[in-house]
Amino acid sequence: QVQLVESGGGLVQPGGSLSLSCAISGIIFNSDTMGWYRQAPGKQRELVAEIRSGGIINYADSVKGRFSISRGNVATVFLQMNSLKPEDTAIYYCNVRRAYMNFWGQGTQVTVSS
Repeated sequence: QVQLVESGGGLVQPGGSLSLSCAISGIIFNSDTMGWYRQAPGKQRELVAEIRSGGIINYADSVKGRFSISRGNVATVFLQMNSLKPEDTAIYYCNVRRAYMNFWGQGTQVTVSS
């Protein structure tokens, strides 16, 4: 079993920055994919960024050049968000994905508003 706890959300003005952290406990495999998703009101949950085994990183087109995903030690994942826009407002979820299984955190709210 894997548990994930996000932190770092909040209210920020357009153009500002926020850094999200995900603390992961449990058994992690080198083959796991770790990532961040978000869900805005009335919309489906979507991939924001992910790190695959071997260090391959993918970003949603909407955040390329503005967001950066990284791993600390084995048990932490970060999402640095710069040049935030109102459309980035959503609940952000940390995710660990492996064959046939997905693990989710409880989510952290990010609101971009003046």
